[in-house]
Formats: sequence, structure tokens, C-alpha cells
Amino acid sequence: MTEIRIDKFLADRTNYSRNAVRLLLKQGAVCADGVRMTDAKQKINPDTQEITLHGKKIHSGSQLYIIINKPKDYLCATEDKYHKTVLELLPDDLRHKDLFPAGRLDLDSTGLVLLTTDGQLAHQMLSPKHHVPKYYLVTLARNFEDSYPEQLAAGMTLSDGTECLPAQVQKISEKICLVCLHEGKYHQVKRMFAAVGNHVEHLHRTAVGGMILPPDLPLGGHLEIFHKDILKLLKPESFQAVYEQIMSDFSSYSINDGQ
Repeated sequence: MTEIRIDKFLADRTNYSRNAVRLLLKQGAVCADGVRMTDAKQKINPDTQEITLHGKKIHSGSQLYIIINKPKDYLCATEDKYHKTVLELLPDDLRHKDLFPAGRLDLDSTGLVLLTTDGQLAHQMLSPKHHVPKYYLVTLARNFEDSYPEQLAAGMTLSDGTECLPAQVQKISEKICLVCLHEGKYHQVKRMFAAVGNHVEHLHRTAVGGMILPPDLPLGGHLEIFHKDILKLLKPESFQAVYEQIMSDFSSYSINDGQ
């Protein structure tokens, strides 16, 4: 990356306006390689210098990737008049103006959501032809039935004619199971269990592709990841491998009240 004015760099990569950035510079909140910067016109090279704001490093790569553990009542959108959005879970210094959620998770569901500036990656994740698997811990209203794995594995047609691809499901306890989908139709997990006579009480996404939600990431927490880790999204592990990893961390997941 060529040199760029410090005020433009920070305004492009945070939720601060250029005027707000200039004020932060005057307050001594910005450093380049540990040296305070006060002049908005000063130029920096993000490829070779470490820029910090209030002591926190500002991402300087061409793309940004952040995973969050979404709580209930947050919408997977960049803005909304009526609901809090997942971007509001991030501090101002991480709210890059081009950041957006790659895919959605229902308002009342919790778990892994990827926020990124990488449109190409988002397309690969969401494109039906790639069939990137998504894993959900599902809490049911009634006991899990032995017929469910075979019913979901056969694929199904919902009451409105929606065709669902075959899905995998593994019982964990009497009312909790792990479901793997290779598509993302509207309220799909809930509608599939309704079709077999049950009701989903809670849905918690634990993995996408080969990327498993860190068990120590609290609800509402976020974690910046890097491109080499992002490749796990598109190189998924087997269902059994993901199941075993999730089971080893099962007690750490908040899957019931989402609080």
C-alpha cells in the first residue's frame, strides 16, 4: 500500500469521521510505531507501520475479517431503524465503513457470524454451488426421535413447496442435537423440525465450514481473524470431526437462554 494521510486512513477504517479523527489526533490518541501523531496531513504507510488508536492496533490489511458470537435480539445487517445490529457489538476502532455480515442468523438465534469487507469471500460462502456447511446446536421443545436423522438425510419438501437438500443431524441429549445444513433457506432449521412434528426452542450456530466458534468467546464477543484462518471456512472438516470438536467444548456453549 502506498502512503496515505493519517486522517483518511483512520476515517476509512473506523467509525470516526475525518473531523472526529482530527480531534483524536489533537488529543494524542493516535500513534505510528509508538510515536504520537498530531498532524492530520501526515502520511503513513500501513504496510510497514503499526498504527494504534487509544493503544489498540488498527487493521491495515486489504480485507478485514471478524467473527462474533451473536446474542439474541441483534440483527444481521449494517443498519436498521428498529433493532440493534451486529455491527454495534464492535468498538468504534473496528467499525470499518465497508464491513458487513456474510450471511444472516435469525434475530432470536445466537452464535457464529462473520463480519468482513471481503465481498468475494462472502459470495463463495453463500453461493449454493459451493454448499459450505453450517452447523447448529438445536434445542427442541419435544424429545429427539430416532427417525429424524433418516428424515433429514433424505431431504424434504416443506408445506409451501420449498425443497430442502439432505441435512445431517446427530442427537446430543433428549432435546439437543447438532444439525448440519449445506444451504441457508429462510428459517430452514425451524421449518424442517416443524415438518417432522417438533418445535425449535433455540438455535445456536457453532461452525461454518471448518471454522468452529471458539468456546471461550462470550456472547456479544468478537475476534479478529486473518486470511489464513479464513481458508478454513472453505475447506470444511467432516461432519463427524466437527461433531467431536463441538462435543469436547459443549459445556462452554451458551445454547439455552442466549443471554
